[in-house]
Amino acid sequence: MIELIPAIDIIDGKCVRLTRGDYSSKKSYDVSPLEVAKRIEDYGFERLHVVDLDGAKSKRVVNIGVLKEITAQTRLRIDFGGGVKSEEDIKAVFENGASFVTVGSVAITDPSLFDSWIDTYGAAKIILGADVSNGYICINGWKEKSEMLLMPYVEKYYNAGLRNVLCTDISRDGMLQGTSVELYRQIMARFPDLHLIASGGVSSEADICKLEQYGIPAVVFGKAIYEGRISLSDLARKYIDKNK
Repeated sequence: MIELIPAIDIIDGKCVRLTRGDYSSKKSYDVSPLEVAKRIEDYGFERLHVVDLDGAKSKRVVNIGVLKEITAQTRLRIDFGGGVKSEEDIKAVFENGASFVTVGSVAITDPSLFDSWIDTYGAAKIILGADVSNGYICINGWKEKSEMLLMPYVEKYYNAGLRNVLCTDISRDGMLQGTSVELYRQIMARFPDLHLIASGGVSSEADICKLEQYGIPAVVFGKAIYEGRISLSDLARKYIDKNK
């Protein structure tokens, strides 16, 4: 059964959503990240994807206090991303309770540092962030397009032992128009034992069902929750209660 991972994006300590990574499109929601996290946990979810958008933009972790608050007051397993660019950043993320860290930019800009993190913290705790636009990996809050193509990028770190990849199709992110199923199918066809986490475009339960139908292991979704397109209680009944 597909793994469901609700998401919280944070700017200035508040829940927000962007469209295609455009900060000028920011939409704030009148709920605290901790309140959302507690509600997600109450429905029986065990994972939470937390994105520090301030951190992604400023190239350093900013909202570490929000992470600490959530991990102190819930039992959710958090994967934290956004602005993890230095040894100090990754150490702080794990010391403040994250179970996993999502890293993308450093894997492009400083591969030796990223390799050292795999060695130090273990491949199981590192999620490779693969934010893609027209086949190329984007970095630094999606503000810069690298020269690295998606498949060689995934293959490089797959060969280094990584099996957790969070792939976001930037063109779909925040659009609520469905996911890039074909892209994810291509990735899984090439790397069958990858724990691929699909991200971007989830607008309904039907989108999740389609990903599951094609064998995609996991999915991240956020905006559809806040916009009332997806019911956490309905998802919990269908995907979580069955497993208990």
